[in-house]
Amino acid sequence: MMVGSDVEGAVQADAALAALARDGDRDAFGQLVERHYDFVFRVAYRWLADETDAEDVAQEVCIKLGRAIRGYAGRAAFTTWLYRLTLNTARDYSRGQSRENQRNRAFVREAEVLGRGDQAPDEQQSIHLWQAVRSLPEKQRDSVLLVYGEGLSHGDAADILDCAESTVSWHIHAAKKRLKGVLRHVEDEL
Repeated sequence: MMVGSDVEGAVQADAALAALARDGDRDAFGQLVERHYDFVFRVAYRWLADETDAEDVAQEVCIKLGRAIRGYAGRAAFTTWLYRLTLNTARDYSRGQSRENQRNRAFVREAEVLGRGDQAPDEQQSIHLWQAVRSLPEKQRDSVLLVYGEGLSHGDAADILDCAESTVSWHIHAAKKRLKGVLRHVEDEL
C-alpha cells in the first residue's frame, strides 16, 4: 500500500510521463501504459464482470489513450482522467454488445452461479449483490462501483463522474434503497 509521499511521487511521475507522451514521446507513453494496464483491466473487470470483456476494454482503452493523451491537460490526476476514459470505454463496450448476446451470457453466468452449491452463503450473497449492482441504472451503478468496488471517496468518485459530491451520495442512497429488496430476496433463497 502506498503512503502519502509514495502517492505524491506516483502522481508527479504520471504527470511528467503524460506531459512527455502528450508531446509525442513513445517511450513515456509505453511507460504510462505499463504502469496502469493492470489498473485499467481491474476497473473494466469490476464494471463488466467478465475477464474476456475486461481484456477487450483494457486493450481498447490503450488504443484510445494513444489518441486521447493529447487532450490530457493535467487539471486532474492522471488516474482520475484514466478512470473516466476506462469507464466511458466500458460503457460503450457494454452498449455495443447485442442484447441477445448479453442475455445468453447472463443466462450462462447465472446457471454457473446457481450451480455452485459448494460456495459459502457469503460468497453467493456477494455474487448476487454485485450482479444486482451491475443491473442498477447507469449513474447509480457507477457511483456504487467507484465507492464500494474501488474504495474511492464520494469526492473522488464525483471527480471521475464529473458531477457534484452530493450527486454521488444521492445515487448511492437511491441504489441502497433499490438493492434492499434484492438482498432480502437473496437472503430468503439462501
